[in-house]
Amino acid sequence: MTQDARDILEVLKFELRFLEDGGYGRSPHAPWRAPAIFEDSPSCPNFCDAARPHPCESCLLEKFVPVESRKESSPCRFIPLTKDGRTIEDFYRTGSQVEMEEALAAWLRAQIQKIEQERAVAVKTA
Repeated sequence: MTQDARDILEVLKFELRFLEDGGYGRSPHAPWRAPAIFEDSPSCPNFCDAARPHPCESCLLEKFVPVESRKESSPCRFIPLTKDGRTIEDFYRTGSQVEMEEALAAWLRAQIQKIEQERAVAVKTA
């Protein structure tokens, strides 16, 4: 298994830009369905490859997936986005696309801020 060598902070920033730029709007390649959050993003190791040759364990987002959900077929759907633990999977079942994208944007901003703060502290103490 090859681990993703990209910087998690840059991946999260890219994902936020992708979301804000409408990346999860209807795709001209599959207009009959909304793109799947994270799975249909260029940040996914299996982006545009139906064969899914890369195991989800190699994805940088796996660290945000609860341990008990890491064996799911799409573990990124189980990342808790809200304080009350709502996941992408929960939003697919009982929410709207707008609600999900708002929760995702807030989660991404919070994770980006947390990582930037952690790195700033690490630089100060180094």
